[in-house]
Amino acid sequence: MNYYCTLFDSNYLTRGLALYDSLVRSGDDFRIIIFCFDELCFQILGKLNLDRATLVPLTQFETEELKKVKMQRTTAEYCWTCTPQVIDYSLVQFGLPEVTYLDADLYFFQSAEPLFRELGEGGNSVLITEHRYTPRYDQSAASGKYCVQFITFKADQAGRTVLDWWRDRCMEWCYARYEDGKFGDQKYLDDWTTRFQGVHVLAHLGGGVAPWNVQQYRVGQGPSVNGIPVVFYHFHHVTWNRNKSFDLGGYELSQEVILEVYLPYLDQLEKVLQRVRTVQPDFEKGMIQPSHTAAGLMKHIRRRLFGAYNVIRR
Repeated sequence: MNYYCTLFDSNYLTRGLALYDSLVRSGDDFRIIIFCFDELCFQILGKLNLDRATLVPLTQFETEELKKVKMQRTTAEYCWTCTPQVIDYSLVQFGLPEVTYLDADLYFFQSAEPLFRELGEGGNSVLITEHRYTPRYDQSAASGKYCVQFITFKADQAGRTVLDWWRDRCMEWCYARYEDGKFGDQKYLDDWTTRFQGVHVLAHLGGGVAPWNVQQYRVGQGPSVNGIPVVFYHFHHVTWNRNKSFDLGGYELSQEVILEVYLPYLDQLEKVLQRVRTVQPDFEKGMIQPSHTAAGLMKHIRRRLFGAYNVIRR
């Protein structure tokens, strides 16, 4: 069985449910621990009776130490701070042999077994994924070489050593700015392969396809990249507008990428919303009003000029 954990609030509820559904369709045997970062999220998920999910309310997870840190950080910064904490909680409180943290805006198109097989064959204890930036989008100097999106820790000594170090660093400093070689929870990963034993960097090209790297691949049906099935895609910066449109973000995306990768995901988000509305009819969390300001207009003009105007109307 594959054990996962993730965290999100009601603003990311539809994305988190799409992630859950994609894991179900992958055919893998799994259990996912969902840390609900507000009460509405916990209530709705509870009513939906997700048979492969364990729900942890914020009141159960949040320690006094975390509450103090929370007052000093933005919502995003606090979620980043909590990433190693939810991994630690999952391993300890549920007695798991290993667990994989997933960002809520991931979506699985294939079984994750090839990724776990790669970790097992090397006898390592931690699995991390590179951003693999397309050169023109390379932000590794500021944001880090690796992406905290899919990260596995075994509950052995090597895994615990890395996790404990990361958890403590994030409690000390975790902000959405570059400072002294740090950025959020992510830049800390840069030297793990030399600082620690047992850290493996995923080689499988289908793990970690994202809008910042998809331009360098030949995208085909399935979807696939360079003939390799996409295991999961990171739907970073997809915005759901209240005017029934989706903004896919400011990266250049080919028609093949939109057709093979994004449209199936948007279909799933809409299905998830209808399911949520069976238990919460007025639910609109995570949907925003499109900006009609001068700044918003200029953003769209710039995106059109650079081939990155990716607004899909439904």
